[in-house]
Amino acid sequence: MSHKHHHTSACNPGEHKMWSRRDFLHTLGVTGGVGLAMGGFSLNALAAPLLTPPGGNDRILVLIRLKGGNDGLNTIIPIYDFGTYKNKRPTIYIPQSETWSLNQELAMPKTTSRLTKLWNNGAMKVISGVGYDNHNLSHFTSSDVWNSAKPEIESIEDKSGWLARYLLHQQPDYLENLPEIPGAIKVNSGSNIAFNNPDRIDLAVNFNTPDKLIEIAEKGFYYDTQSLPDDCYYGDQIGFLRSVLNVTYKYAPAISNAYKAGSNTVVYSNNALSQQLAIVAKLIKGGLGTKMYMVTLDGFDTHENQNTAHPQLMNQLASAVSEFYDDLGTEFNNDVLSLTFSEFGRRVAENNGGTDHGTAAPVMLFGNALQGSASLGKLPNLSQLDANGNLKHTTDFRSVYATLLESWLCLPPAAVDSILGDEFQRIDDLGLECLSSSTTNVPLLQGLTHQGRVAEDGSIFIQFEMQRPGHVRLELLAVTGQVIAMPVNGNLSEGVHQTMMGGQRLGLGNGMYIYRIETAGKSYSGKLIFVQ
Repeated sequence: MSHKHHHTSACNPGEHKMWSRRDFLHTLGVTGGVGLAMGGFSLNALAAPLLTPPGGNDRILVLIRLKGGNDGLNTIIPIYDFGTYKNKRPTIYIPQSETWSLNQELAMPKTTSRLTKLWNNGAMKVISGVGYDNHNLSHFTSSDVWNSAKPEIESIEDKSGWLARYLLHQQPDYLENLPEIPGAIKVNSGSNIAFNNPDRIDLAVNFNTPDKLIEIAEKGFYYDTQSLPDDCYYGDQIGFLRSVLNVTYKYAPAISNAYKAGSNTVVYSNNALSQQLAIVAKLIKGGLGTKMYMVTLDGFDTHENQNTAHPQLMNQLASAVSEFYDDLGTEFNNDVLSLTFSEFGRRVAENNGGTDHGTAAPVMLFGNALQGSASLGKLPNLSQLDANGNLKHTTDFRSVYATLLESWLCLPPAAVDSILGDEFQRIDDLGLECLSSSTTNVPLLQGLTHQGRVAEDGSIFIQFEMQRPGHVRLELLAVTGQVIAMPVNGNLSEGVHQTMMGGQRLGLGNGMYIYRIETAGKSYSGKLIFVQ
């Protein structure tokens, strides 16, 4: 006997919770982002709109992913401790005669000599020792950490990407209110999660070559989102999936038209990264309007044969970046900022002609917007290593992200902290700035002035002024260090704040007390004399 069930449009909210859109996508086996595979051509769901930032109308961010774990010590060579570098890498170190100088402390291999033009023109910066605490040495997890800005990603439910959270901050209803242009594009960058929303849907258009997009744009395609199965649960999920797939088709014509309208004015090298950046240049010059791109150069997992593989990769990176900025020319050069990143660096000591997985590594930035070339960040110590023989980081990678979000994409400081989940020190000498329409000029770094006093009635007043918003903890302590009261522990806006505590109510005895204010990783303190 067969039973046929008829479902009405009424749905039990509890069952909806059990059968979520995320469950539906997992059931389909789509875990790396909703996509449609067509002849080796991967299309992913598209991005949210980018609201125009003040003073940053035409700004574009290009992420250059060095996949596999780039050896930072053979990229930015530590002249400042060349003896230790050479001793720990007797067969793979790069002799000083085969380098070009950034400054007295750092150099790069001559295989990257095509970057000298950018360095000499003030369009390149290097940040040394970038990483995070308790580094994860897995390719997959470390990649997720960098792309999510969440070192704890393995143990949390929200595995969204940091740039997806930026897009969603700009427009939370991105799927229901699609913009006219894509917010993000990945060229040959696979399933990394930088643009994944909390439902693990990739918000970037992802393709290897534009050929299939052009074909889709010319043929046209659309999934019907109205005539759905008469099942309130299954039908809802099918409608959701179709709407996501429709996003790709919606933007295929715009991408195709921009690609055809743009042109490359330089001859790009025949390597994967150069070809990817050639596509990005055409889309930018063709007027697409997309603000974020990601490209990928693979092959950096150099456990062996590093003397062969790494110099080739360095040459490809330098050639591609140099060609890209030559192609952009004066019309676009000021508006395109590029950033290299990798899931981790390599171990300091070599291992049979190669290097094992490491931790901290340099990050490079390119573009005229940097307003001068420089080496930033505290140089890592090649002798004081962690238990695995790896470098201890000196700059948290989220400080780099925070600075880009605030000073390049022009988000308010509080929004940056919300996206990254905490307040991270900004890098104030990157040279980037936002020309905000606001009359308030919010500085990059927290500064705090403070004073405390005891009134005649025994009331304790502590006043402080913050130069930027941030999390603040204010404590009153005995001289022995015991915390007596914590009147403030939360996020505050910039400006003047005052708190009052009753000394008698706190049971204070006559004597000296300390107040301590902690914010943005710094501590400020002052003394008070309480007399009843």
